[in-house]
Amino acid sequence: MLEGPSSTPPSPEVNSVPTHIAIIMDGNGRWAQNRYMPRIAGHKQGVETVRGVIKACMERGVSFLTLFAFSSENWRRPSDEVASLMQLFLGALEQEISKLHENGIRFKVIGDLSRFEPKIVEFIDIGEKLTANNSQLTFTIAANYGGRWDIMQAMRKMMAQSIESPIQIDEEIFSKYLSMNYAPEPDLFIRTGGEYRISNFLLWQLAYTELYFTNTLWPDFDAQELELAIQSYQQRERRFGRTSEQVQIALPAEG
Repeated sequence: MLEGPSSTPPSPEVNSVPTHIAIIMDGNGRWAQNRYMPRIAGHKQGVETVRGVIKACMERGVSFLTLFAFSSENWRRPSDEVASLMQLFLGALEQEISKLHENGIRFKVIGDLSRFEPKIVEFIDIGEKLTANNSQLTFTIAANYGGRWDIMQAMRKMMAQSIESPIQIDEEIFSKYLSMNYAPEPDLFIRTGGEYRISNFLLWQLAYTELYFTNTLWPDFDAQELELAIQSYQQRERRFGRTSEQVQIALPAEG
């Protein structure tokens, strides 16, 4: 059988603790409704959960944490809920940026920011610049983000540059135009809330990511729940197209 070169990049190094965790934070509204509270109360509690998960990731040695906060499809929600979410987002930016910086956390936002009010965009810019040189953890918020949008904006950028200076296009070149070109692809994807979809999140980047779904609603997702997800990840065999035998041969010797 003839063997040709693969178009897929070399397999990344596999660590016992995920280098990059990406999470869809689902279930805020249901958490509040279960307690006969307005949906926005669930979103406010969800912000508290974010703080705890950031802390837990740092303690476990995770280097990149990416949270899907607001998708490009979420604009379809009732206008009063969207308005409340925008105010909550603005308030969180105002309160949390300095705390992130004090803890050595790099802050990034990916997504189409053109629909956000100028004050939100201003705080995002301030936060990214203030924390640009921090290295304890890279914390990314996906806001007005969609995986298809990401691929299309990368395509447009790449085509515009290729007109000025022709380039040889391959996966490695293309990935440099994606929103998360500063981070490795996620090792572990988590979705809370009992849904089993990736919902247009990091479509390109999740190609070989380990998927973990839990019925736990996001406001109840704590350090122990994160540990369960990491333990599940540790039980997986990440083959990246290889056989189990090849993976075992490639493992470093213990001792």
